[in-house]
Amino acid sequence: MVAFGGALASLCLAAGCWLTVGNPSLLSRQAPNLKFRVNVDPECRRTFDRLMARQLRYIIYKLSDDFKEIVIESTSEGATENYDEFREKLVNAQTKSATGAVGKGPRYAVYDFEYKLASGEGSRNKVTFIAWSPDDASIKSKMVYASSKEALKRTLNGIAVELQANEQDAIEYEEIIKTVSKGAAA
Repeated sequence: MVAFGGALASLCLAAGCWLTVGNPSLLSRQAPNLKFRVNVDPECRRTFDRLMARQLRYIIYKLSDDFKEIVIESTSEGATENYDEFREKLVNAQTKSATGAVGKGPRYAVYDFEYKLASGEGSRNKVTFIAWSPDDASIKSKMVYASSKEALKRTLNGIAVELQANEQDAIEYEEIIKTVSKGAAA
């Protein structure tokens, strides 16, 4: 159990989420009615297996509009899709709130990064999980995505690197390659 201060507890209450904290009474007023348990659509795993077989370059996952299931939003057409197109899809992702309002939305993504080693010893591939949660997304959507991420990751065997990105600079190709390759990319 993790204890944390009232500011995050207030944030959770504003978002309408339930977390067990060091002092459970902080959030007990809303606990009985709220669940953020999500299912993962079986197609998520089947499509991930295609990526692992080098048939796809990326997969973007999202939560369904009712926030009950993780589903596939889009995939590359093949193994050679352009990174800029992938990045644009993440940056422009939108989520619908319970009231029907549409705004910036978090996403999960898996990208198969290929890079050449600076040492000249060939090239490498790293399957990378990206948790995209833009700063200007709604608090509730960010909380639900953060709390359901592990459900998806448990179904995706073979992820080499995990990244959390909250701003556009963090998903620039050069920045990610530096992280994924641990500085070894050419």
